Parts: sequence; structure tokens; C-alpha cells
Amino acid sequence: MLDLWDWRRQISDLYGAVRASVDPEAGWRLWRDTRNRLYAHHSQTPLEAAALARFTGVPLYPYDAGLRFLVGLTEISGPALTLEAGHDGDVRAHPFARTDGLAALGGELTLYWIGGYGGGVFLPFSDATSGQETYGGGRYLLDTIKGADLGQAADGRVILDFNFAFAPSCAHSDRFVCPLAPLENRLLGAVRGGERNGSMVAWGQQFFL
Repeated sequence: MLDLWDWRRQISDLYGAVRASVDPEAGWRLWRDTRNRLYAHHSQTPLEAAALARFTGVPLYPYDAGLRFLVGLTEISGPALTLEAGHDGDVRAHPFARTDGLAALGGELTLYWIGGYGGGVFLPFSDATSGQETYGGGRYLLDTIKGADLGQAADGRVILDFNFAFAPSCAHSDRFVCPLAPLENRLLGAVRGGERNGSMVAWGQQFFL
């Protein structure tokens, strides 16, 4: 548990530094480099031993400034989703807001509040790359229980930068059971930003699928 606590703390600190960065791309480079270090050296890495032995970096799309959005939120309500979470049992995810500002990606997304003590915001999504260029179960953009929070702009709009989209741990190991993106959070467009499929072996800056 101490190692997991340390992992969570470092991720939380990382997102705090990203939010404090005045240059979104510089924040993304910090996010990329810190995650690579944690995946390579931390005891809580989601990588299996074989993948870790050849690891040189999490495969990512190049940074694309066009994938950073400032979105409004509309409050909604609806039935909660039951999400399977492995040894932790099922968790309840309550829809509480819908984005307004992602039309360029072919749809809007629902934000969920994870039930239980403390709670947290959860934003999973899938898109036209899912199952081909990216993990088939979708990716996550916000998961505030684990520190993944990109913050908001001065005018109150929420920052959704898809360059920070990451695959759940179950994309790297069957030791994990991860909630998958619901159908209502499928974007029609191809979101070529953030984590992609790959061998995690690099040649220069290019990652092989």
C-alpha cells in the first residue's frame, strides 16, 4: 500500500504541475516524461515483466494543439452506471454533466461522478481509433480519484486536452479490471492524441504499431 500511495501522490503532483504550466505543450512533455519514468522504474508500474524489459516509452501521438478544448458543462441527471472494478467490486458512476464544445470531434461527452466516500469525476471515452490505433475499451481523460484533472480556464470552462488521453491499466496487463467507456461516450471522429497502441519500443521518436 505504501508504494501505491507514493504512485498516487506522484501522479497527483504531476497533474498539479500540468495545471500550473502556462504552456500546454510544455505541460504535456512533463506529463509524457514523468509517466515514462514511473512506468519504467516504479514498483506500481502496470507493465508486465516482458514489456518492462523492452520499455523505452509509452507510445503517444505527437502533441496537437487542435485537440485542446475549453468546454462548458450542462448539468444532467440519469440512471447510474454499474462499473466492474475487479477486487474492489462494482462501483456506481452517476452522470452529472454533459460537455458543450466538442462538436469538432463528432459529439459531446458525459462526465460521471464516482459514488462512495469522497467520490470523484470520471471521463472515459472511445472514438474512431478505438480497437485499431488505440485501446479497444476506450481511454480516460479525467479520473480525479487518481489525480487526473486538467483544471479549468479563468472563465470557468473545463479544460479537456485529448493529448493527455491515457489507456487504462488493463490495456497493459490482465492483472487489472478497468471500467470501459460507455456507448454514449463514443466520439464519431478520430482522436489522434494521447496514448496509442504500440510495442513501447521506440526508434527515434516513432513508435511502431
